[in-house]
Amino acid sequence: MALLLAGCATAVPRPGAVGAALRFPADVFAFANETVWEYHHDPATGRRWWYERNPRPPFSLRCGPMARAIRQFHAHVRFDAALPRADEGTYERLIRRVMAADPRRQGDVRIVIPGYPDLRSFSAAHPELVKANIAGVWTSQLQRGNWRMIFPFPFRQQAATARRLRDELARGWPPIVHVLRYPQLTLNHMVVVYDVEETPAELRFLAYDPNDAEAPVVLAYDRRARVFSYPTTLYFPGGPVRAYEIYDGPLY
Repeated sequence: MALLLAGCATAVPRPGAVGAALRFPADVFAFANETVWEYHHDPATGRRWWYERNPRPPFSLRCGPMARAIRQFHAHVRFDAALPRADEGTYERLIRRVMAADPRRQGDVRIVIPGYPDLRSFSAAHPELVKANIAGVWTSQLQRGNWRMIFPFPFRQQAATARRLRDELARGWPPIVHVLRYPQLTLNHMVVVYDVEETPAELRFLAYDPNDAEAPVVLAYDRRARVFSYPTTLYFPGGPVRAYEIYDGPLY
């Protein structure tokens, strides 16, 4: 129980560098996860309000599956624009192989996707095909690391998380991070960290946000306060959050 509460004793050690870093926007999807809520903000008053979309967007509640898929492509795929483009059936078979690959480790043999230089261009050309093969909502709801969110996040643990994220980026491994405000429900989201900017005051982790295909978000870690913060977005007013890595071992 003490190990579970610590939340930092179950990570799987990984050797050395794993390859090229994740690039934004080349290595992310050209489409976004659609929120089930429509958000509004009045800049003059600061008032925010939202209401449920009706009908619900067909591709929504997929932040977890999209984050997972980004790392599956990064860890297991090589795009080759020099090869001739294939038909839809071939691409679907290749995508299914990617989706069946382990997101927790680097692939030994790369799955080659012909005709495109990167994931951005491939998913822009075949958005519905890619969407149809990304796992459903249950991938987020039943993600094995969800148990962690109900336990405390002491300052020491958050400091260790920040160091680990920085170290993994240094060797080319893009961490998947669960950011939350539990027990509040204002934020329960998953992002893929791909770079870090270090200053004496903080670590600014640049992250791919599945809800936004056009711009990254900055998950900032305050070195002195030992607290993460998430920026103001369409769906979150901004402020302190808790963060931990998922798809990272037997318990996560």
